[in-house]
This record gives sequence, structure tokens and C-alpha cells, in this order.
Amino acid sequence: MVAIEKTVFRNRCLTALLLGTALPALVTPALAQNRRAAVPAARPAPVEPPAVAPVVAAKVIKTINVLGSQRIEPDTVRSYIRLRPGQNYTVEALDDALRELLDTELFSDVQIRDNAGDLTIEIQENPVINRIILEGNKRLKEEKIRPEIKAAPRQIFTRSKVRADVARIIDLYQRQGRYAATVEPKMVTLDQNRVDIIFEISEGPKSKVRQINILGNEKFSDKKIISEMATRPSSTFGIFSSKDSYDPDKLAYDQSKMRQFYLTQGYADFRVTSATAELTPDKRDFIVTYVVEEGQRYKFGDVTVESELRDYKPKAEGLITKKGAWYNAKQVEDTVEGLNEAAGLFGYAFAEVNPEFQRDKDTLTMSIAYKIGDAPRVYVERIDINGNTVTQDKVVRREFRLAEGDPFNSFQVKRSSDRIQSLGYFQEKLEIEQKPGSAPDRIVLEANVEEKATGELQLSAGFSSLERFIINFSIRQRNFRGKGQELRASVNYSQYSKSIELGFTEPYFMDRNIAVGGDIFRRDLNSFNFINQARQTTYQQVTTGMQLRMGVPITEFMSFAARYGLNYDDVSLDTGTYYFNGQCDPFLAGRYLCDAIGKRTTSSLGYSLVYDNLDNRIRPTRGNRLLFSQDFAGIGGSVKYLRTTVDARKYWKPFSNFVFSLQAEGGYVHSFEKSRGAGLDKVRLTDRFYLGEPQFPGFDIRGIGPRVQRLFYDSNGQLITARDQIVDDSLGGRAYYLGRMELEIPLGSGAREMGLRPSIFAVAGSVFGITTPVLNSLRNGLTRCRNDTSGVVTEFANSAACASGSTAIFSVPAFEERFLGDTWKPRLSVGFGVNWRSPFGPFRIDIAKALIKHDGDDPKLFTFNVGTQF
Repeated sequence: MVAIEKTVFRNRCLTALLLGTALPALVTPALAQNRRAAVPAARPAPVEPPAVAPVVAAKVIKTINVLGSQRIEPDTVRSYIRLRPGQNYTVEALDDALRELLDTELFSDVQIRDNAGDLTIEIQENPVINRIILEGNKRLKEEKIRPEIKAAPRQIFTRSKVRADVARIIDLYQRQGRYAATVEPKMVTLDQNRVDIIFEISEGPKSKVRQINILGNEKFSDKKIISEMATRPSSTFGIFSSKDSYDPDKLAYDQSKMRQFYLTQGYADFRVTSATAELTPDKRDFIVTYVVEEGQRYKFGDVTVESELRDYKPKAEGLITKKGAWYNAKQVEDTVEGLNEAAGLFGYAFAEVNPEFQRDKDTLTMSIAYKIGDAPRVYVERIDINGNTVTQDKVVRREFRLAEGDPFNSFQVKRSSDRIQSLGYFQEKLEIEQKPGSAPDRIVLEANVEEKATGELQLSAGFSSLERFIINFSIRQRNFRGKGQELRASVNYSQYSKSIELGFTEPYFMDRNIAVGGDIFRRDLNSFNFINQARQTTYQQVTTGMQLRMGVPITEFMSFAARYGLNYDDVSLDTGTYYFNGQCDPFLAGRYLCDAIGKRTTSSLGYSLVYDNLDNRIRPTRGNRLLFSQDFAGIGGSVKYLRTTVDARKYWKPFSNFVFSLQAEGGYVHSFEKSRGAGLDKVRLTDRFYLGEPQFPGFDIRGIGPRVQRLFYDSNGQLITARDQIVDDSLGGRAYYLGRMELEIPLGSGAREMGLRPSIFAVAGSVFGITTPVLNSLRNGLTRCRNDTSGVVTEFANSAACASGSTAIFSVPAFEERFLGDTWKPRLSVGFGVNWRSPFGPFRIDIAKALIKHDGDDPKLFTFNVGTQF
């Protein structure tokens, strides 16, 4: 019996399978010896005729048996080879059969034994994958890597799968800019022929652009050209920017940005001849090199317009491209867009404007003929709305300024887009697509919307030594039940303030363009001041009321709103602290607080005129808004006044994506009541205007305007001027004005995706115009004592202790009151703020410095507000 053994050692095979190296030799020493025996060696003595090798007789296969199969059927194993019983076979045929079995990648060890034609195939099957483990991945989470791994538990382990998975993981990291990432697969052998596959990942640093080289530029510096690109070389100050990250797609984009820049500067022949990105030896950074040809600089030549539309004949004189000016491709694009929009106003939705260029290289001029082709007037065939899963179709459709069957008008389409965007229910930069209809004179308007969160939830709770337990909760749904209705509720509770408010607005009552709504509320407020960092309650105001509202449009941009409000106010002071003999004591409370107490009813009727052509009411970038409002209190009730306010705002983009805004507002309260006495203003304390945080960053709540400060004397007879030792009560004013300038600064795409919107601002304003109150002063203090026997009260003009047999009712230390801040002169603050659409909700932070302030004002550097959305 002759045995041919072919052994592939298990450990060597497994290592080769994982690492992708060459398999061990398939021919065993016994096989090699058998081969040598088949061809006799040459004899040392020469022979006349040349030696002829003997022919080895072919053997016949009797049987083929399979040993060691567990999951794979023996017939399946035999199907992988070409040998069959009854066939002749040779050593080479056995060698080929062994290779065929190993190429299936189903076996880790294969042996073929030959016993005089009885072949026995001994196999050891590849293991089954038990689990796949990732190690070392920190920058990419498992849920992002696992979809790239095709090997899975309960599958048979194969070398090709592991190698392909390694390549896909590395490719995934490279798409994230980590070109130094490496992946090493390892295998842990388990019982029952199972294995765990471990991918050990070394992520490496994110590959950045270390350097950008530009060759061939003469007219503009490298710095200027690079500033126009989306990619920037890495620097110490760019750690918070993603512009220095390498991205192959940015190479093409940066080339187009370079070409766009040169074309706006008159270089019509500019081109990029080559762009290469070389990875540094350490695989950490890239060096990008561009080779450019600038060419000559051109000016505009003759500019003409040829229109085939019968009632639209624009003149070349009205275009922004002027003869003799430097050629600017952006101006050409804007001109084409403007001509298209103007044609749309006449109902030509599909008018084509084709600029034809005539380049004169001798005079370096570029003549342009804008040719407007003939087109039929277009009518709206259909309006389609897609993507609104929550919002009802009619809520979107009623914002369209065009109806099916109307003549097409590009201005009305743009206005419709702005109105839908202003709802605040959908994604930003919504556009209405214009598609051809069933005939050349028909058009289909398609609004593809993507809904976003329309609910706002604010919840905060805390504890402090001043407020004790604090809880603030408010909820607002701007698209209630998908009908565009607004429902809101809020609850605030602390030791010093409590309130509950409910409100509802129906923007289209009975499916008509009439908005109706109402509010009910209850507010309990304890006004306060601080002495020695301790909070002192001054007066308590309890307001219970309701308001009904109605609004109707007058024109597309103007609307009228009317309202009726009924409030019941109860202003009181703590009798144990500020009362004496059943009356408010001016020495304890101050005359202005004694004047504020009482119960009153306010019945008011008001209206507002609004002009609003903002492109987006939630986040405007262009347009104007003007509000004029008046409220007359005196339709019944106990208070009579006329409150007038004006608010004007303007937004525009001065350049690029910067948004600049101007805001001016002001108000005045005129009382119809008679004089209430010396030092008492006709407008009560609770009906006046107040300024401070949050309208006026840089100052605290009610931090500017008329106020009374009570300063105490120390034991040496000197006034204590430390801020935390002064009793400060804001009185508000009958008139106010406020102006604000703000510039919103655009950030990169990464910051925009995070929802960051920084801005710088300047705010100026003042609140003023009340009657000077009667002030109190006690140079030596005041002590009141009650005789324990007779009950007679004796008053002493000092802070001395009561005599024996008497009890002190109260003692007021020496003080002096001052009236400050009642001036029309402006206060001014400047600062910067950041709006952040954080995972926790909308977040606003302001840091502002008060540059101009007046005596009594209370500045504040840092303010913030946070909420959430749902």
C-alpha cells in the first residue's frame, strides 16, 4: 500500500487566512519523493541510445470516502473535486483535487490518502463565527462601522470575507479623513469549532491639509486665493474649524471656487491645469498643489437684449452688466436670473434667457447678447404638496398666493415660498419647484416640505437660598393637531413668584383668513430688593385676567388686529412690616410704594396695525416689519390711560451670508386721570414701562430708568454707598425708546449643522418721564415704642432703645432717599451673543458691556436662556 499524505498545518493555514499571506506548500515531502521515483536518475556511464523514462501506469479510483465532515455533507465535499470513482488518476490529479478543496475556503485542513485506489479525504472544516468584536474605535461608533462588516455570527469563517471587511473599515475611516487608520484582524479559537473575530482598530489622527501650494498665479497672492476656497491649511488657531480637514471631494469644489473667483475679476480664460494631493510619509497630513493659468483680464463689450416675447422687451440700460466695466461672471448670472424672474412676472414661466458671448482677444473685451426665446404664457395646472405627514394639506395650500388655473407669476411663487417658510413648520430654504404640466402652457407647482419640530418645551428646576425651590415649565405647540393652531401653557412657581397662563390661537377661523384667540392668566408677583445680599419683599401684585384677540389681513403685507383685555390687580404690602396704626408708613415703605397699593380693574380695548414683508417670521434674513399699537383703558374699570407703542425692524444681507438688522421701538402712556396728589404720578407703578434684561443686554432686570435708592448711614454718620447695602426700587417710566443693531455672522457648514448662530450687537435706549416722588430722610433714625401699661406709642427721632416698661414697635436706622435715573439720555451697551440649537433646545447666551450708564443703573455682564423643542 502506497500512501500519499498532503498535510496543511492548521495554525499556519489560519494565520495565512487572516493575514492574507501565501498558503503553505501543498506538496508534502512524501509527494515530492513519489514524484522523483517516477523518473529514474540518469546513469553515470554514457549509453548509445538516450535514456527513455518509463511510463507510469494510470491508477483507477475505486472509492472516494470523506472523513471529518460535521456541517458539510460528504456528497457536497465530493462535488468540489473533479475526481469520480472509475476514473483514472495520477499524483497531479490528487494535487489538483487538494487545491480545489482548499480554494473553497471552507476547510482549514485537508488530507487525501490513497490505498490502492480507495481514496480517503480527511477534512477539518473552517470554524463558525461566534461573534465579531470591535476594539479601539472611539471616533466612529459601532453602529456606523457594523453595516460595513459583511461577516456575521453563525456564518462560516473565510479569508476573503475578513480581508474585504478590513478594507471597508479602512475606507470608512478614510472617508472621515483618517488616512492613518489601520485595522488588524485577530481570531480567538473556541470550543465546538467556533471562533471570535476581533478587529483591532487604530484610528489615528484626522488627516488635515498641512499646506496648499498654488503655482502660476501672478495677479493674486496665495493667501487671497486660498481665502476663496472651502479648504484651509491647518493652523494653531483653527482647532475649532473643520476647514483644514482633507476631503477628496473638496479638491474639485475648490477648483470651481478658484475659477469662480477669477471669473468675477475679469479673467475669462482662467483654468486649473492640475490638482494633486500628496499624503505625507507619516500619513497624518496632505500637501495640496494647484497649477493654474490666469490668462488676460477682460472688460464688458457691447451688451444687448433680444426678446421674442411679445409684451416683454427689456432695455440693456437697466441691466447690471455695463459696457466698459470689468467682466464679472457673477453679474452675468444675476442678469440672467433677473431677466427670468421679470419674464415670470408676465406669466412666462419657461422663458429661456441665453447669453451669447463674443470674445475679442485683441481689445480684451467680452460682448454679451442676452437672447430671450419665445414662450407661451403659462397657467398653473396643479399644486402638489409632498412630505407633510403631520401638517394638514390645507394648512400649506392656504399660504399659496396662486390657485390652480391662475396665470403664473414668479413673484407670487416666491411670496408663497416665504409664507410657507414663515409658518415655522418645515425645513429652512424651502423652494417651490416648477415642473412642466400636461401642455406647453401648463405648469405644476410642487412644494416638497420636510417637517421639523413645532413644539417648544422649557423646563427648569432648582433651589437657592433666595428663591427656595424654583420650577419653571412652559409648553407651546405652534402646529396643534397639524391644523396650524397654536396652543401654549406655562407654570412658574417659586417663593417670590407664581403664575399660570393658557393661550390658544386659530389662524384661520372657519377656514377664513381671520385669526382669533384668547388667553387667561393668573400672576402673583412679589417685587423685591436686596440688602446685604438678603432679599427683601417690597410689594405683592396679584393679577387675574383674560384677553380676546382677532386679526384680519388688509393687504398681502398689512394686517389689522383688535383685542379686548380685562385685568383685576391687587397690590398690597406686608402689614406687619410696612404698616403702622393700620396705614402704610412712608418711613417704612416709601411714599411711592404706599401709593401703589390698592385694588383696581383694568378694562382695555386695543388695536394693532402691522406691515410685514419679512421672508421668514421665525428667522428673517430680509424684509421689514412695522407695528403700531394702541390700548385704551377706561371702558369701565378703575384705570384710564392710553398706551401707544411703535416697533420697526429691518433685515438685509450686506454681503455673503451675513444678516444685518436694525430695530427701533418706543412707547408712551398718557393718563386721563386727575392729579392724585403731590409727588404722585398719574400713571400707576404697575402700568409703566420698564427696561432691562432681556430686551436690553448689559443691564439687569429693570436695571435702568427712574428709581428710588435708600442709603443708610453708618455709625460715623457717613452714607454707605456699597451697592449691596442700598435699597433699590425701580419705578419705571411713562415713556421709553430702544434701538438695536445686530450683525449675524455665518459660520462653516459644521457649525451650521450644529445650529450655531453668533452675532455682535449694540443696544441704546432709555425709560423716563415720571413725576418726582416725595422722598424721605431720617438723619438720626426713628424708633417707636409702646407703653406696656397704657398702650401709648411714643416716637423718638433716633435709634435709641425704648425706656423700661416700653416695647419697641420698630426701629428705622438713619437713611437718605435719592431719586435717580429719570433722564431721556441714552444708555448704551455692546456685546456678542450666540444662538445655539442645542440637543437640549434653543439656547441663547449674551455677553454685553454697558458703555454709557447713569446714576442708579444696574449693569449686568452675562445673561442666558435655554429651552427645548419637540
